[in-house]
Amino acid sequence: MVKLTEPSNVGELAVIKSLLDVNDIRYVVRHEHVSSLYPGVPFLACWVMVDERDFSRGAELLSRLRLPIREAS
Repeated sequence: MVKLTEPSNVGELAVIKSLLDVNDIRYVVRHEHVSSLYPGVPFLACWVMVDERDFSRGAELLSRLRLPIREAS
């Protein structure tokens, strides 16, 4: 799995998840619920991870939404 993007808020995360679901791209969201451990703290960073072979397709989909793409490390 490689990092596709790092959403800046829960709304952006919801859009990304929906877009990947509709396009049958499997993903994992790392640290999705960490913010719930710290009430009152703004959205803490989470990562949307996809299989390496789906990275290009996922990046293309996100580029159409003009969301930031973080290149695989």
